[in-house]
Amino acid sequence: MPKLITLLLAIFVTSNIMAQDIYIHAGKLVDTKNAKVLNAQTIIVSGNRIKSVEQGFVDPASADDKLIDLKEKTVLPGLTDMHVHLENETNPSKYLQRFTNDPADDAFNSIGFAEKTLGAGFTTVRDLGGTGVNIALRDAIAKGKVNGPRIFTAGKSLATTGGHADPTNGMNRALTGDPGPKEGVVNSVEDARKAVRQRYKNGADLIKITATGGVLSVAKSSSNPQFFDEEIEEIVKTANDYGFHVAAHAHGDEGMQRAVKAGVKTIEHGTLMSEKTMDLMKEYNAYLVPTITAGKEVTEKAEIENYYPELVVPKAKEIGPKIQNTFSKAYKRGVPIAFGTDAGVFEHGKNAKEFGYMVEAGMPEMEAIQVATIIPAKILKMENESGQIAKGFLADIIAVDEDPTVNIKTLEDVKFVMKEGIVFKNQ
Repeated sequence: MPKLITLLLAIFVTSNIMAQDIYIHAGKLVDTKNAKVLNAQTIIVSGNRIKSVEQGFVDPASADDKLIDLKEKTVLPGLTDMHVHLENETNPSKYLQRFTNDPADDAFNSIGFAEKTLGAGFTTVRDLGGTGVNIALRDAIAKGKVNGPRIFTAGKSLATTGGHADPTNGMNRALTGDPGPKEGVVNSVEDARKAVRQRYKNGADLIKITATGGVLSVAKSSSNPQFFDEEIEEIVKTANDYGFHVAAHAHGDEGMQRAVKAGVKTIEHGTLMSEKTMDLMKEYNAYLVPTITAGKEVTEKAEIENYYPELVVPKAKEIGPKIQNTFSKAYKRGVPIAFGTDAGVFEHGKNAKEFGYMVEAGMPEMEAIQVATIIPAKILKMENESGQIAKGFLADIIAVDEDPTVNIKTLEDVKFVMKEGIVFKNQ
């Protein structure tokens, strides 16, 4: 009998703890779905989800409930960055670290980068390429072993031999070997199919291809097309079979057109995009992920002697300054936009600088917030769980000092972060 009483008492205590709700008094609340800023709202969080959103400041229903006072803040949904690289971060030794770092070193470093990203208000990210550490990091965060944003990862990006994301670019010939689909290098339709299936086997959530040359790879071209039509088509077809969407790094116009026509969902960077490509993206409902911040940062770093390899410097000076202007043209032409920064190319945790650049280029503040909330949720098939503060949605909630629809740069200094009902930051 005493054992039964003890068991019942334990169940009673546990149920009471689980029933505890969190009441958040929000001075202002950004309604991303309806593009409005609401005054004096109460968000009631139960477990990892939003139980309800009430008008006015509602008192907790019981003494066990917790109250968080954000009456002097503006509250909005957790943000999503659709283009990050959490395994690493720019530094003058980064190219050397390919040879000196072990995967364990990258893994430990990635924990700090993930924590910075979450602290900056980004509760969800899409990691677009690493060595596979990004998959382990995703799982560790999901299991509560380390703190960080919810991660959707491509694992290792897919490239062609010598193309952007060939893991052996710039190495001594004795080390280059002949990487293939397992390592993410594609040179045929058969390779394309196998490479996607290998990403599935590795545990990826989506596929990333490098449709054109790139800036930071130790290779000559920044913009030439690097996949044939049939290779991209096979990647997309196979990806669809496995429930993946496909993202395409692309600076050059021809590579973008091949990717969009093949059914790629997002174009990353889009630097040399023509009006014809913009219209194709509208026709195929493909999204531009602009990464303006990365363009600004590589332009700046290219002026520092020996920061980048000699082959990279002219590419950085050519491509970097053009991204913001291309974004402005694409937005004004009606191209669908999703927020992404390429964090890792610059310091993690500074992702919100992108908002200021987008607004500077002509996007209204509310739209800039929407492309970092409800639009990514749609692409990631989380439209009923993420991107809004609404009943039934995941309790991903952040707060800033000012109304970001008036001063967008307030998003660069997030004061409060809750992810799935757990408070990670409250200044």
